[in-house]
Amino acid sequence: MADRDALVQWQGFSLTTAEILYRLPDHPSLLQTYIWQEYDLHPLYPRLKAFLGFWTANLDGRLFRITVAHKALLSPRELRIAAADFHLN
Repeated sequence: MADRDALVQWQGFSLTTAEILYRLPDHPSLLQTYIWQEYDLHPLYPRLKAFLGFWTANLDGRLFRITVAHKALLSPRELRIAAADFHLN
């Protein structure tokens, strides 16, 4: 069975990292940070939007700023089909 990460990359997903700054209700003058990383579709980011929807609905920390970065780790031009497969004992 193929690796899950390789399969989602072939489907167009790229590694997405979001730095989330938020305020705790107990200490509103302090900013906390949370790093979220998952494979997501650029530029719509449906998984990140679902996570942020969960955050705003269920967590008390008020969002302050979200910085998003993404990188496609695998692309067709970087892959070459091997003509032979050799095994050494």
